[in-house]
Amino acid sequence: MRIVSAQELEKWLESGRVLEKDARGPKVVALDDGRFLKIFHSRRHPLLARLQPAARRFCRNAEELGQRDIRTPQVIETFWLDRAAGLSGCLYRPLPGISVEQLYRQAPQRITELLPALAGFIRHLHERGIYFRSLHLGNIIRMPDGQFGLIDILDLRCRQGALSAWQVKRNLGHLRRYLERRKLTDFPFDALCELYRHPARSQASPPALATTGKAK
Repeated sequence: MRIVSAQELEKWLESGRVLEKDARGPKVVALDDGRFLKIFHSRRHPLLARLQPAARRFCRNAEELGQRDIRTPQVIETFWLDRAAGLSGCLYRPLPGISVEQLYRQAPQRITELLPALAGFIRHLHERGIYFRSLHLGNIIRMPDGQFGLIDILDLRCRQGALSAWQVKRNLGHLRRYLERRKLTDFPFDALCELYRHPARSQASPPALATTGKAK
């Protein structure tokens, strides 16, 4: 991976719009040309971060998902921002659409229309061996054509074959705890799980959404 100069990074930050940040600085920046800059502030020891750069893992996960027919951001380039510290980054094209969490917060009464398709999408992930520890409503995107996609895919593992019943239960447990942390306890989680367990009830897909936004 090439090393991005401090001047190039500063130019991106000055011209872009920060969408996500934490105490360590910007994490996701929307650039004026439509691309997104993602900065990976690794908590690993710098040596481990250099051996296994987060940007490269993000790119590899995007490629794996693409091979399994899961829509996700298109990575354009990965690079070092500070190689000595193990700080890496990437440029990517975001998915158009809106997160399921945003949809739910905007119109909670309409979420029942999405449940069958959402349950089918999660089952689709599990059947293709996708174990996404960060599986939650903020990382699942509803696109204008009515399909779903994933974002923020660093915390993801692709296995050979479908997930086991134990892995499915554990993954859905992550989703339940996320709903509790985000105070979304009114979300019909039990109904979602019921539709997940009974595929025949998840066949109907709601109409495409008229949205032009882009998800991080």
